[in-house]
Amino acid sequence: MSTMKFNIFHHIGKYIMFMRLVFSKPERFSMYYRETLRQMNDIGIGSLLIVALIAIFIGAVTAVQFAYQLNGTLVPTYYIGYVVRDITIIELAPMLTCVVLAGKVGSNMAAEIGGMKQKEHIDAMEIMGVNTAAYLVLPKVLAAVVVIPMLVSISAFVSIMGGYLSVVMTGYMTHEEYVLGTRSFFVDFNVVMMLIKALVFSFILTSVSCYQGYFVNGGSIELGQASTNAVVFSVIGILMADYFLALILTT
Repeated sequence: MSTMKFNIFHHIGKYIMFMRLVFSKPERFSMYYRETLRQMNDIGIGSLLIVALIAIFIGAVTAVQFAYQLNGTLVPTYYIGYVVRDITIIELAPMLTCVVLAGKVGSNMAAEIGGMKQKEHIDAMEIMGVNTAAYLVLPKVLAAVVVIPMLVSISAFVSIMGGYLSVVMTGYMTHEEYVLGTRSFFVDFNVVMMLIKALVFSFILTSVSCYQGYFVNGGSIELGQASTNAVVFSVIGILMADYFLALILTT
């Protein structure tokens, strides 16, 4: 038990020192700029389809389940649109989108950097005087905190449309009722909360994944374990951050 606690604090301290290196001054801004644009394309365009596909079914299932709960009650039907909108914006869009990206993007980052570590590319770059922690990780973090909030916003819109398709196109409620629900009791701060969560979650999933890949040791088995750990620890970090952000932002 004491060894486990030591390992936890060891990795937390190592992660903090790693982040200090990541955010140090770049040697050449042009190299970082090009790499950041490439990462933005990989994360954003490469993940758009899977994010939209998951979001539309999340909205559809949420609307159908809430319609089932309202069946036979005195609650107005238009509340379905209101609930789908708020639960999507506040919770489902940022959290589930980033959990999916932790599996897709995070594991890929860990494998990419871990492969470079095993092939001694990182050692060669350090001999040439390159701050490899900053060069390999900072563009990924910057790209993620820019692109992932955009993906979360798209996910929220698509999810609301998924709810519309599931209950309006099936005839359970009218177009006017669903639109009335989505426009009722709207709170601007909920969108701000969604974007704050997206920023924090994107930083967690990229930095944790890159940390796992950067310090991988051994062969292909260890690289696979690092990719798995990147997803597991990123998801744990996202869920913990989701809880604390909910406490901070809603009290």
